[in-house]
Amino acid sequence: MVANPKILFPAAAGPADSAARAAHPHTSEKLLEVDRVNLEYRTGERIVRATHQVSFDVYGGDRFVLLGPSGCGKSTLLKAVGGFIEPTSGSISLDGQTVRGPGPDRIVVFQEFDQLPPWKTVLQNVAFPLRVAKKLSRAEANERALHYLDKVGLGAFAKAYPHTLSGGMKQRVAIARALAMQPRVLLMDEPFAALDALTRRKMQEELLRLWEEVNFTLLFVTHSIEEALIVGNRILLLSPHPGRVRAELNSHQYTQDSTGQSDFQRTAERIHHLLFDETESVQ
Repeated sequence: MVANPKILFPAAAGPADSAARAAHPHTSEKLLEVDRVNLEYRTGERIVRATHQVSFDVYGGDRFVLLGPSGCGKSTLLKAVGGFIEPTSGSISLDGQTVRGPGPDRIVVFQEFDQLPPWKTVLQNVAFPLRVAKKLSRAEANERALHYLDKVGLGAFAKAYPHTLSGGMKQRVAIARALAMQPRVLLMDEPFAALDALTRRKMQEELLRLWEEVNFTLLFVTHSIEEALIVGNRILLLSPHPGRVRAELNSHQYTQDSTGQSDFQRTAERIHHLLFDETESVQ
């Protein structure tokens, strides 16, 4: 793979650093490889390049964050990993196999709250994909669905309908539905962006707790620097349009309790400059 320009912050270890991996037993071998990917889309008569020569690797158990301003191609890149968009050039592979379309090994959770069919109960919303994609019996699908609803704290709402739930609860149902599919990679496209600040913080806590319990691999898109530092253990910074890799860093040392600390604030400010100041050094 041709490497992109990167900076590893002084407090962080590189993704292949053995000491860092030993300190984080969740992570394992390389799972996802994005190699020199260019993505384009059409607007009217014009073809727009969304990303330029983007490369990165995601390891099993990573919480990998794509961070950048609006229009940098991060959501388009996530859709390409999901198999919904084909790269103009470059390649995306999962477990060494080229991604050629959507599959149950990559499940996407979007930020829209209306992604749950309103005529199905919470339990039915989680169980239905299991019956279709995983070919489980009704009893098996319901059992697994209830297991993951319990994981997100919504077991008592199994018979409720989506319109009776708050925005945060709907997102938890969507996460339970995704995790129940047991994907190789969980893809999340700014899933908490439309939530109020308190609910967003709670959902970040829930996501990190679930990661500890279930040990899944996460590819997470956000335009919030603070959220990236809290949710991710590795962060890829993408420049404004078209998205190019500006830097990569490890952020496993930060938690929600870090937000008021001076080191956290300095790192957030440094990231801001790397994202928006083209004169900022990445060496």
